[in-house]
Amino acid sequence: MLDESLLDAPEALARADRRELLRGAAEAGARVRTAARHAAEAGIAELNPEGRPRAVLIAGPGTAATGVADLIAALAGASAPVARLHPTGVAPAAGALRWALPGWAGSVDLLLIATTDGTEPGLALLAEQAYRRGCTVVAVAPQRSPLSEAVNGVHGMVVPMATAPYELYDETQATASPGALWALFTPLLALLDRVGLVTAPFDVLESVADRLDSMAERCGPAIATYSNPAKTLAAELADTLPLIWTEGTAGPVGRRFAAVIAELAGLPALAAELPEALPAHGVLLAGGFAAGADPDDFFRDRVDEPQALRARVLLLRDRVDGAGALTAAPAARELALSHDTAISELEPEEGSELETLAELLAVTDFAAGYLALTTSAGNG
Repeated sequence: MLDESLLDAPEALARADRRELLRGAAEAGARVRTAARHAAEAGIAELNPEGRPRAVLIAGPGTAATGVADLIAALAGASAPVARLHPTGVAPAAGALRWALPGWAGSVDLLLIATTDGTEPGLALLAEQAYRRGCTVVAVAPQRSPLSEAVNGVHGMVVPMATAPYELYDETQATASPGALWALFTPLLALLDRVGLVTAPFDVLESVADRLDSMAERCGPAIATYSNPAKTLAAELADTLPLIWTEGTAGPVGRRFAAVIAELAGLPALAAELPEALPAHGVLLAGGFAAGADPDDFFRDRVDEPQALRARVLLLRDRVDGAGALTAAPAARELALSHDTAISELEPEEGSELETLAELLAVTDFAAGYLALTTSAGNG
C-alpha cells in the first residue's frame, strides 16, 4: 500500500531514503558531466578509428549494464548490430559469473564492458579472450578495480567509472540506481560517437546533463505531488499492475522502469512495445486484472483483505504526435478506455533523441524511487 503522506513530506522521505535513491536521481546531471570528463581524460576524444565496427558486443552484470546495452541497441541499432552478452553461472555473485564471445566475433568487432563492481574474474577472462581474437575492448569500471588493472593498456582501454563519495559499490549495492546507469552509459556514448554509431559529442552530453538537472528540479522531493510528474506517476501506479507500453526509442526506458520498480520497490510490472503490446497485454485488460473484474465486496475486510491488483496502462513515448506520424497511441488509448482501464502518459519536451530519453529516464527513475520509499513492499 502507498503511504501518500510520505510523498509530500521531504524530510521524512530523506530519512527513509537510506539507499540514496532520490539523491542519485537528482545528481544524474552531475554524474553525466563527471563521466564525460573521465572519458575525455581517458583519451576517447582523441581516437581516430579507421571505420565503424561490424558489431558491438556489450557485457556486464546487473540492471545498470542491462539498461546500458538496451539503450545503445536502440540508439545504434540502425548503424551496426548490437548484442548483449548474457552471463551464465550458478549464482549472481561477481565471482560466479562467466561471459563468452560468440564464435563469429573477431578483429572487426567492438566489445564494451560495463560494470559498477569490477571484481568479476569472468569479465577479465572475457577481455583476454577478446584480445586474443583481435576485438577492440573498452571497459567502464571503478578505478583501481581488478578489471581495470587487467584491461588497461594491455587488452584495451579503461574509462574510470564516475562515482559519488557516498557510494560504496559491492555485491549488495543496487545497480538499479540512476547514478550507476549514467556513470556507465555516458563514456560509452562518447566512444560510440567517435566510431560513428551515435551522435553524442561532448556538447550534446552537456545538453543531456542540463535536461537531467531540469527534471531534477521538477521531480525533486520538495516539489508537491500535484506539480511533480514523478510523484504523480508513483501515486497513479501504486497498488496497480503497471502495463508499460512504449513507442519509438522509449522501449529501453519502459523495460528499465519495470526492472527497477521490481528490484527497488518489490512491485510487479510488465513492459511491451507498441503495437505488439496491444494483443500481448489485451487479455489482461479483460481478465482478472481488469478494472471491473471481481467487483468489490461490500463486506470485505479492507484491513485483512487488501484490494486485488488492477491493471493500469502507462504510455511512454519519445515524441509528441505530429502531422503524418505513424503511431499506435490512439489504438492504445482506445483499448484501455474500452476496458475502463486508467491510463497515464509520459511524453518529453522537444529536444535531441538523447535529451528526450534523458527526460523519460529521469521521471521514471524518480518515480521508482518514490514507489520504493512509500510502499510497504519497497520500504519494509
